[in-house]
Amino acid sequence: MNIREIPVTTLDGRSTTLAEFGDGALLVVNVASKCGFTPQYTQLEALHEKYGEQGLTIVGFPCNQFAGQEPGNADKIQDFCSINYGVTFPLMEKVKVNGRHAHPLYNELHDVPDTGGKTGRVRWNFEKFVIGADGAITRFRSAVTPDDPAVIAAIEAGLPARTVDAEPAEAPPAS
Repeated sequence: MNIREIPVTTLDGRSTTLAEFGDGALLVVNVASKCGFTPQYTQLEALHEKYGEQGLTIVGFPCNQFAGQEPGNADKIQDFCSINYGVTFPLMEKVKVNGRHAHPLYNELHDVPDTGGKTGRVRWNFEKFVIGADGAITRFRSAVTPDDPAVIAAIEAGLPARTVDAEPAEAPPAS
């Protein structure tokens, strides 16, 4: 199955797929409100603002599997992200990223190697997966910040190719 066709549910309960966000690059992140990495929301939002019009969509998946660091319900999560970090990128419903009840998206992402070549379960909150417009996936562990040069390079490489318009012809001289 195409990873973009895996069903997901938005934080407000609407069923969709990642395909809804177009054919551009995606940055999928499992997020939490009470984690030492929570300040990464600021960098994620900055990436959303910088690259959004170029075809990047950041998609946050709240997860409470790591030390109970995302205990809130959908309204509390949305309020926390909006008020504290000005988050405007899409947030999905709270999911499990590991184990028997892991979300199907994360079951697929487990097979993606990180920059050290290791695959497997998500180790902590704020693990990042860049899914390029071409379908290539790059994985970054939690300690790698969203503004790390390697993450930026993966995002830029994953953006959809743009057709550059030819220079407009010069207008004929006025007579």
